[in-house]
Amino acid sequence: MQNGKRILVAPLNWGLGHATRCIPIIHALLDYGHQPYIASDGVALQLLQKEFPDLPSFELSSYKITYAEKGKNFKWKMIWDSPKVLKAMNKEKKEVKALVKSLNLDGIISDNRLGVYSKKVPCVFITHQLNVLSGNTTWFSSKMHQKIIKKFKACWVPDVDGKPNLTGKLGHLKKSKLNIHYLGPLSRFTKHNLPQKNDLMVLLSGPEPQRTLLEEKLLEELKYYNGQVLFVKGKIQKKQKRRTLQYQNATVEVVNFMQSKELENALNESTLVLCRSGYTTVMDLAKLEKKAFFIPTPGQYEQVYLAKRFQKNGVVPFANQDDFKIKDLELCNEFSGLTQYDTTIDYATLFEAFSKVKENSEPTSTSLST
Repeated sequence: MQNGKRILVAPLNWGLGHATRCIPIIHALLDYGHQPYIASDGVALQLLQKEFPDLPSFELSSYKITYAEKGKNFKWKMIWDSPKVLKAMNKEKKEVKALVKSLNLDGIISDNRLGVYSKKVPCVFITHQLNVLSGNTTWFSSKMHQKIIKKFKACWVPDVDGKPNLTGKLGHLKKSKLNIHYLGPLSRFTKHNLPQKNDLMVLLSGPEPQRTLLEEKLLEELKYYNGQVLFVKGKIQKKQKRRTLQYQNATVEVVNFMQSKELENALNESTLVLCRSGYTTVMDLAKLEKKAFFIPTPGQYEQVYLAKRFQKNGVVPFANQDDFKIKDLELCNEFSGLTQYDTTIDYATLFEAFSKVKENSEPTSTSLST
């Protein structure tokens, strides 16, 4: 495109994953001469403001998503919270309408924010969940999600089309009328061959209270570890804070958060990563070709599915949060670890979505990675 477009990028504030996978897209928009605007709430907005301090940013109404303390109550907590989510969606629709007008926007990229949509400009939806797993209500939740996606001009799926792939049934439909574009895995990181400083890196994220519950459990378990540990809590705060815990056989450096470049180096310098099985984390670890151990968020069907799938395929082992013991990390010796997909994202073609809308265009499923 010859003329730069004014594009709103709005990730869901559900942990840090939706925000972090928007980072390479924002960089690409800038590289192609476009003007990105950032919109989100909570830690997702804070993270992007730290990464792009010179870009205009706006706060949207919060969905106020929290997890149940017990995994078995996850779905019912989501159902219970759905009225306030719908209320927030209606508010953000009005907020986006105002932004489209005041900023004279040319397009919108929504990463799983269901209310970030406008009929006035081309809108793209990013998701790896074409199927939304929810136990015995999976068919219904998937159809509802697909109905919302259908409103958008295109759906960008950060995975490869075909096999092998990272998402499995989450990101692949047998039949679809959606305008799906497979980007290839999205990651803000680059693999570097650096000296290994950490035997283990713990990387936390996700909504409360489960993030804190896992933090407390792992700090207790690490008393029985033998080696050098870097523990990144995933708590976005004004200032970075560090402290060192010295156990009998383990030295644990605890840091509240890291920005992209520092985190990239830390991951490259770590032999093993202990983390959630959130999909953005999976993409990052695949890009860096890391060995890992997963502890899925209790009750979150997507993370449990991914963890089970990678263990079944001999890639990464996992344990349920309540059952995890530090000795379980020894299982990683029997697994291959994640490997990188050799993909190049064709951003020039992707960004054509924000050119003039073509009349009577038929939806297709395409892959934009080579």
